[in-house]
Amino acid sequence: MTSRTGFFVLSGVLFLVALVCVGEGVQLIATGKPLGIGLGLCAFVVPVIGLWFLRQTVRFGRDSERLARELEAEGGLPVDELKRTGGGRIDRASADEVFARRKAEAEAAPGDWRVFFRLAVAYADAGDVPRARKTMQHAIGLHRTTGTTGTEPARSNA
Repeated sequence: MTSRTGFFVLSGVLFLVALVCVGEGVQLIATGKPLGIGLGLCAFVVPVIGLWFLRQTVRFGRDSERLARELEAEGGLPVDELKRTGGGRIDRASADEVFARRKAEAEAAPGDWRVFFRLAVAYADAGDVPRARKTMQHAIGLHRTTGTTGTEPARSNA
């Protein structure tokens, strides 16, 4: 199963769970008892949190793909220069070497979203997914505030 298929399956399950929670919440509130009303209101909060999380995940994925497309159009996507083991896994020393280079690039150009995008890919290749996600979020934020060049202010849509 691909990541995208898994995402859509889990999103569908989340929507079903949200519907069940809302239905149970309505039934609990209909009891008219204070405890039932309190639990019913809590049953409405759980789907809201889940749907908010889903929205954030979709937004992150959409923004990451948009940056990747833009970087590809510029010819700036990171080239896969990693050495692999016989089984196809990334060689740790090779990933660390590329990571060190990407980190130096990011330190040299702290306002350029492109270098942070490439650093996020290097984090992911090195196996540090939480930092990869945080760095990609930083790249997305820089892209929003600096526009496409990384040096000029963002244009207003007004």
